[in-house]
Amino acid sequence: MAAVVSMSDREGERLSVLSDGRSGRLRISDTCALLSLQRRQVFRLLARLRQDGATGLVSRRRGKPGNHRRPAALRSLAVSLVREHYGDFGPTLAAETLAERHGCVVSRETLRHWMMAAGLWSARKRRRRAVHQPRRRRDCLGELVQIDGSEHAWFEARGERCTLLAFVDDATSRVLHLRFAPSESTFDYFRSVRAYVQTHGKPVAFYSDRHGIFRVNTGEAATAGGGRLTQFGRAMAELSIGAICANSPQAKGRVERAFATLQDRLVKAMRLQGIATMAAANAWLPGFVADYNSRFAREPASLKDLHRPLGADDDLDAILVCREPRTVTQSLAVAWKGTLLLLEPTSFARSLARQKVEVVEHPDGRLTVQSGRVCLAFHTIMPAPFMPPAPEPAEIVDSKRLGPVLALLRERQAGQAAVIRAAAGVTLGPHGAAHGSARMSGAGEGLKGRAARAGCAGCSP
Repeated sequence: MAAVVSMSDREGERLSVLSDGRSGRLRISDTCALLSLQRRQVFRLLARLRQDGATGLVSRRRGKPGNHRRPAALRSLAVSLVREHYGDFGPTLAAETLAERHGCVVSRETLRHWMMAAGLWSARKRRRRAVHQPRRRRDCLGELVQIDGSEHAWFEARGERCTLLAFVDDATSRVLHLRFAPSESTFDYFRSVRAYVQTHGKPVAFYSDRHGIFRVNTGEAATAGGGRLTQFGRAMAELSIGAICANSPQAKGRVERAFATLQDRLVKAMRLQGIATMAAANAWLPGFVADYNSRFAREPASLKDLHRPLGADDDLDAILVCREPRTVTQSLAVAWKGTLLLLEPTSFARSLARQKVEVVEHPDGRLTVQSGRVCLAFHTIMPAPFMPPAPEPAEIVDSKRLGPVLALLRERQAGQAAVIRAAAGVTLGPHGAAHGSARMSGAGEGLKGRAARAGCAGCSP
């Protein structure tokens, strides 16, 4: 019985060419050219082919350990250390840690192969992707409304990028509200919620992502699901509307797929209408929404509408605001974002010294100070005298809000610089040099000689 010889593609090609050369169908020079070998190497392979047949062309290193193979003891040590201490480390980090902490120097690729053979790591292509099975739609209109925002070049090159806020019903895929806004913010969602509940009523629940507007993502509240509420969550609780956060983008696929369609159809529709501003787009959107729903909405499983009308106690002006507790000082002052709000010294205000009040921000920019339902008269000092504004804690900013946040920071920094110059009696010359009678502390005090006396040449008399 003939033996089966296992050969690589390269070895099979060599066998074919050498067989032709041996039979005389190819000249030796042509055989050398096809195999990219010298004549003596070709003659050596032909001699081995005559002596051992096809088996003589198989590499004699096959099945033997490579010359650069790492010792088995080193492999056993590295794999055991990774299994015992670094089971959740990737190959790159594990290789660096083994070298730094244990003196076990192994390249990341070698360690990756060892970890894969030991079942400690899986190739990226072999990893199982998360399975998101489709969820059954809710039965009734208004039972669950998915909300989200999408930053996009909605006006293409005709206008600035902005965000489209969308409210999509889970039972019918019907778009119940669309509104353009500069970015996703609490007040923009408040404006959209106001328009929604005034038009449709209060739904059972809003279904959103885990954006910081809807969920506290810092501290214990983020890890343990603490009881702290965002301003949006508090407002929805007062309106008796559930606020549910999805665990993944796929869970709120209705609104995500709606955005995919809107980024195509809505952009082109506004191009045909010549719309280039948010105000014009918001005025035009109702007609587009009606046409969209006539094409893509479906009938619910139940004809019951679970929207509830607004009650007599649902004061939207008092609910859809941002409320922050503050303590009144003995001098009837309330600190607020680097400013002091001085309460008018009435008998009621004096009784609130060292007590808690609420500073209320309204969507239209108004600011009020309240104790219960009583609004307190105040005037503002900016900045607080001898009280530099405390640094605010680092805020987690979603990439969709990064542009507006940076614009706000630039505006705030320019305002602070102007206030500091005014307090020091310093004005800027036409070339940006500082002038004034008040002596500036800091780097300016160290100037000597002509540099200190020169000032701004363009501003000298």
